Amino acid sequence: MIDWTHAGPSVVAAFLASLVEFVEALTVVLAVGVVRGWRPALLGTGLGLAVLFLMVILLGPALARIPLDLVQLFVGTLLLLFGLRWLRKAILRAAGVIALHDEEEAFAAETALLRQGADGRRTWDTVAILTAFKIVMLEGIEVVFIVIAIGAAGGLLIPASAGAIAALIVVIILGAVLHRPLAKIPENALKFAVGVLLCAFGAFWVGEGIGVAWPAEDWSILALIAGFLAVALATVPLCRNAVVAR
Repeated sequence: MIDWTHAGPSVVAAFLASLVEFVEALTVVLAVGVVRGWRPALLGTGLGLAVLFLMVILLGPALARIPLDLVQLFVGTLLLLFGLRWLRKAILRAAGVIALHDEEEAFAAETALLRQGADGRRTWDTVAILTAFKIVMLEGIEVVFIVIAIGAAGGLLIPASAGAIAALIVVIILGAVLHRPLAKIPENALKFAVGVLLCAFGAFWVGEGIGVAWPAEDWSILALIAGFLAVALATVPLCRNAVVAR
């Protein structure tokens, strides 16, 4: 039986991380649908989701056969590196060092690119199908990695998968209703939060893998989240002042 109260942090982390990736994928899929037609856009998306589903089915049980401490150490290290990459970019964007990601601008750029060579008479638009398939695969692979990393190391693959599926459903509904990029979602704030969560989970699993006896066991993740968040927030003004001082 799954203790869903205990699994709460895993569900939230998987949901937020997946939400960011799915929003980015939706931007390109909508551009394909608007310019080249909805049939190839949906076909490419469906093919991408089917491949990702097979990856979860194959990789999840495979990790369960490896000794738990090795899984925790390996997955925790990758998750920590993954989270640090997201957190670094989010800090630099918050400090104004690099530009914020603009989904409206990305939508316009992708639309302009797809209009080149568009032909409404085609019944089998390979370019449109491959474009939708590629973006779903690229963003989805990151989702699969996060779900497996969060779920497999803690024996919570089902709750983590539920968080990712919930994010997918939310994005699909919003995309169907709005028919435009979800530019109102504060993506950098989401990436900031997700980076903190992934770093906390990664540090926790690395500690588990090397035999650290965490005080309060899994509740230590909350302290790690608070620690990473405090350091990240303190780093933002330091980066901003460094840019101003140049």
